[in-house]
Amino acid sequence: MNRAAWALAACALAAMPRTAEAFCGFYVAGSGDKLFNDATQVVMMRQGTRTVLAMQNNYKGPPAAFAMVIPVPVVLKEADVKTLAKEVFDRVEQMGAPRLVEYWELDPCKVGANGNRLFKEAIALDEGKLGKADAGDLGVKIEAQFTVGEYQIVILSAKHSTGLQTWLVQEGYQLPAGAEPLLRPYVEAGMKFFVAKVDPTKVKFEDGRAALSPLRFHYDSDEFSLPIRLGLASSSGKQDLIVHILAPRQRYEVSNYPNVRIPTNIDVRDSVKGKFAEFYTALFDRTVEQHPRAVITEYAWDATTCDPCPGPVLDSGDFATLGADVLEGSREQPTAYRNRDFVLTRLHARYGKELTDDLRFKAAQPIAGGREHVGASGKLEQGSEPSPVNNFQGRYAIRHPWMGPITCEKPVRNRWGEEPEGKPGGPRHTAEAAINLAFAKRDAVQLPKVIARDVPELDLEMAGSPAAPGYSVKTGCCQGTPSDSGGLLLTLGAGLWIRSRRRPALRRTR
Repeated sequence: MNRAAWALAACALAAMPRTAEAFCGFYVAGSGDKLFNDATQVVMMRQGTRTVLAMQNNYKGPPAAFAMVIPVPVVLKEADVKTLAKEVFDRVEQMGAPRLVEYWELDPCKVGANGNRLFKEAIALDEGKLGKADAGDLGVKIEAQFTVGEYQIVILSAKHSTGLQTWLVQEGYQLPAGAEPLLRPYVEAGMKFFVAKVDPTKVKFEDGRAALSPLRFHYDSDEFSLPIRLGLASSSGKQDLIVHILAPRQRYEVSNYPNVRIPTNIDVRDSVKGKFAEFYTALFDRTVEQHPRAVITEYAWDATTCDPCPGPVLDSGDFATLGADVLEGSREQPTAYRNRDFVLTRLHARYGKELTDDLRFKAAQPIAGGREHVGASGKLEQGSEPSPVNNFQGRYAIRHPWMGPITCEKPVRNRWGEEPEGKPGGPRHTAEAAINLAFAKRDAVQLPKVIARDVPELDLEMAGSPAAPGYSVKTGCCQGTPSDSGGLLLTLGAGLWIRSRRRPALRRTR
């Protein structure tokens, strides 16, 4: 059996299982058996020069000791490293994930108190708003070592990448083939190496899978980046990388790759229900095909609100768990982190061995898009645009046209609301999140057959006749068309509306 350890995706959320993982380091195994990754998450928090990196890793393999190797810019101390409960990662994933919603058209002849009330409320919101080897002979120095949870932590510095590789081998670990050239630029840059050795006697195994305690560590550095090149050592194909960034009042993009925003506000057919993750994977792959090497922005929104919400929002306890307690000013004012107005940014990349650099992040201006909002053109927004606040999400809608009688002379079409009261089956107005994308089948959905409008930004034309309202729908005695509505759509919930001009759905920036 191949003795090379498989790279685990410590810096990816929803990585492809087993053979296509993305990682900001690699695992080195002490046994000759393979290790398999199937669930990893990462959240980065940034303020000033401080970065907090929180990551959760699960692996499937033998209960033999192995170690995780990650480049870091400074020597970490014991107080800089801690273990976390894993539930917070589930909340972050669900909040930033693309979402599918369903809307029901309101009675075109009843522009009544309820609809007007909700519309006025939305407008008001819009306006208001360890080593055993002789490390020294190898040019390797043990800068610090300590134990945190089930991890034995060693912080190393190295003069030569070959010396570091030799030290790890002498410690009983087999590196992935081709690891030394990938280690070299980090050694030459003076980076340190965070080695977290796992004691399997302290790990609980369930069905052969170890749910390791998530790790969190922080450091200060002028550069805000994520080292991912080491993960290419064991890559056998394309890798998925999803990064969540939390920062006070700030969205982030990458500075060294093209930035593209996911096409959003696309109406889809009812058949997408039950296979939304497969639909979104197809849409994402099409976007990457149109924009090679791009990093896709999938979410940028206030982390304490959402509209629609597929799950609970993040709160002050979550922020503290993920690192707000060690951001600037937290020690002097322990409760200050509760009012930082964190923005959650979700970035998604898919790449192979053509990757030539780590991800380097830069601050970006706020954007909005993916809301149930009509622009100045009188049409539903389809892309993203500059905004005073971040209100951008990947949102996809199934629309159920009014099928009852139309008895008035001037029906008002295209007003959308929750599932009608008294309608049996299921909760009212729920949003489904596309999570666990690692297990979504690729090529399982043909986009032209499930989209309910053309998507020119991806050169996609829907197959068949339109399925979504906004087109001529004949029911009862009268026929309503888009012109009947005067461009009026109803925003659900208490989401923030931003009036702005319609722009293309994809904005590519550098």
